[in-house]
Amino acid sequence: MSRVETIINELSAIASNPRKAMEDFKKETGKGAVGVMPVYAPEELIHAAGFLPVGIWGGQKSISKARTYLPPFACSIMQSVMEMQLEGAYDDLAAVLFSVPCDTLKCLSQKWKGTSPVIVFTHPQNRKLEAANKFLVEEFKLVREKLEKILNVKITDEAINNSIEVYNENRRVMREFSDLAAEYPNVIDAVKRHAVIKARFFMEKSKHTAMVKELIAEVKATPAEEFKGKRVILTGIMAEPNEVLDIFTENGFAVVADDLAQESRQFRIDVPEGTDPLYRLAKWWQEFDGCALATDPKKPRGQMLMDMVKKYNADAVVVCMMKFCDPEEFDYPIYYAQFEEAGIKSLYIEIDQESTSFEQIKTRVQSFGEML
Repeated sequence: MSRVETIINELSAIASNPRKAMEDFKKETGKGAVGVMPVYAPEELIHAAGFLPVGIWGGQKSISKARTYLPPFACSIMQSVMEMQLEGAYDDLAAVLFSVPCDTLKCLSQKWKGTSPVIVFTHPQNRKLEAANKFLVEEFKLVREKLEKILNVKITDEAINNSIEVYNENRRVMREFSDLAAEYPNVIDAVKRHAVIKARFFMEKSKHTAMVKELIAEVKATPAEEFKGKRVILTGIMAEPNEVLDIFTENGFAVVADDLAQESRQFRIDVPEGTDPLYRLAKWWQEFDGCALATDPKKPRGQMLMDMVKKYNADAVVVCMMKFCDPEEFDYPIYYAQFEEAGIKSLYIEIDQESTSFEQIKTRVQSFGEML
């Protein structure tokens, strides 16, 4: 087994078994983990406290108990999270951090039934005003105070600034990895690419950075082979489970870039420079663009995707529409019209974590490949 395969397998194991990653972290540090609900949150505050931020993105799960608390039109991420927390899956977490950019997240934050205490904060949606930064700084102050009380630690400005640098390095390395994956699609297929990115939700960031740096160096040491299939960009909230990504690989598609909330949107830009760490984190939210959950009347997402198509020489964009995700569904007609005008081909598939059959997606991908 090559070193490239070994590193990818290690990261894949972490991505598929977050509980073990949490247990290993606790053995090494003596500290626990804090859950982070989708989509964006100041993980740096948790990292600065010495605890492990752990992403909570649901999973492939049959839903029964959650139906009591959530309507059937709630997205499957929230349904599966509710189901798992009712089963006690998250009770080992020291706390759970909620941002509430959509109605379903607001609902779930108020219906949390687990034993872990919940910390809720709000991202302002009129984001481009200086008042938005000031508001978000106050929200982050409350988050810090609650974390300090629950975790029994002191979170200093210096520690937060240090954590921001750790996270920014990880963001830069992940952007480099994403570009490299586009150059080596024969080595890093869609599932492997996803695993490397997803593992960052369950690892201390400097360790993840070190592993990805080594992976990049090992891949660069091998000659890039010509890829004879089709190159696509994914956009949406997520492209899970792996069975969905396998369909692309089986049909000769390479994922050369993504605009997924679970993936590259997390590291699209760095937290800006500055001295006040909470203001720096607030500015990140103001400068971040291209997501349905970050309101922008100018709707830049379509142009951003078209620019990505040119940059990565992509043949098409695949819209991974999370079932019942209102913000994403509202965005779709806008950028679809832009694609049509620009002559960019696109495919629409529906993502549902509760689904166990992927034949419809398989048929659509096969037909799309023939059309291209």
